[in-house]
Amino acid sequence: MDGSTLARLKDRIKNSKRVCAFTGAGISAESGIPTFRDAGGLWENYNVEDLVTPEAFERDPAVVWRWHIWLQGLAFNAQPNAAHKTLANMDSLFPEFLVITQNIDDLHERAGTRRMVKLHGDIMEILCLEDGHVCRVTSPMDSSNIGPDALPTCPKCGGAARPNVVWFGEMLPVEPLAEGSEFARRCDLLFIIGTSGAVSGGYGFAESAKRGGACIVEINPEESALTYLADISIRKPAAAAMPELFTP
Repeated sequence: MDGSTLARLKDRIKNSKRVCAFTGAGISAESGIPTFRDAGGLWENYNVEDLVTPEAFERDPAVVWRWHIWLQGLAFNAQPNAAHKTLANMDSLFPEFLVITQNIDDLHERAGTRRMVKLHGDIMEILCLEDGHVCRVTSPMDSSNIGPDALPTCPKCGGAARPNVVWFGEMLPVEPLAEGSEFARRCDLLFIIGTSGAVSGGYGFAESAKRGGACIVEINPEESALTYLADISIRKPAAAAMPELFTP
C-alpha cells in the first residue's frame, strides 16, 4: 500500500462513525495461540478435527475435555498483541463500534474491548448440560485426573457439562450472529482481520457491509475467501498493520 492510499485510509478511519472488526484465528496466532488446524496437529494421536464435534464428545468425552483444557492453558498464558490493543483503543473512541470474533480466547477482552460478540463461544466457560447455564473458570482446569468415570461437572449444580464452544456440525448461537449481522449491515467501515473466511463464507458480514456502502479493509498476510470483497487489502500481520492505521 503506497503512502497516498494509507493517508486516505487513515482519514477514512478518522471520519467513520460506525466501525466493525471481524476477527479470526490469525489475530490470536500472533500472540502464540495456534490456528485451529495448527493446534497440536496430531494431539495424543488424535486428529484435532476428531476432537471438536458432538459425536467426538459422545464417543470419548474425557479426551475431548483434555484437549479443550490444553487449549485453555494456551489461551490463559497468551497476551494481547498490538492488534488487540488497537481495537480496544478504537472501542473507547468511536461512537459505534463492534468486534465480531470467531476466536474462543479472551485476548480481546483482556486488551480492553467491551463492545463485542463471540460467535464460537469461550474456552474459559463451561456449559451445564442439565439446565443450560454457563459458568466461567478463572484459570485452566486440571486435566490430570480426567477419565471416563471422572469428567468435569458444572461448578454450580454438579451436573454433566461440556466446554461452552461451538463444535463442527453445531449451529451458532442466534443472538451473537444476529447482533453482528445487524451491525455489519449498517457500518461505515469493516475490518476483516486474520480470517480465511472459509467457515460459512465469513457468515455474510462482509457482503452485508458492502451492500450498505461500507469500506472493506482486509488485513491478512495471504489472500482469503473474502479478498474479492475488500476495497483495500493489506498483506501484513495484524499486529504490524493495525497500529499503523490507527493511533488515538
